[in-house]
Amino acid sequence: MLSQDQLTTDDYTTLMKDELDDLAGHRLRALISIEENKKRVAKWYDKKVKAKEFADGDLVWKLILPIGTKCSNFGKWSPNWEGPYQINRSATGNLYILETLKGVEFPRALNGKYLKRYYISILVDA
Repeated sequence: MLSQDQLTTDDYTTLMKDELDDLAGHRLRALISIEENKKRVAKWYDKKVKAKEFADGDLVWKLILPIGTKCSNFGKWSPNWEGPYQINRSATGNLYILETLKGVEFPRALNGKYLKRYYISILVDA
């Protein structure tokens, strides 16, 4: 192989342009590889995720937002969830509009990831 000093200007320019073309090919192959890896990771993640779906009228707990807000009276024993609330109606994209049990509707929709089902527990004396 010839060293850089032994090449003519035209040959050197041609070699540099060829390397630029190769660089574009390398970048394209890297982009394709990244996209395949993202799809593989998303497929693995989606197998583990359980979607939360609620119907109108379901009772739910609501996460106390903003996350990390704690009552100073209770310290680390502050509750993380509040409720129960009732699903008034569903919106697109896993959004739900809640209302209190007295019928007061929340002004904004809430994402389903901040909700969990509320199960009524009734103790019956025999």
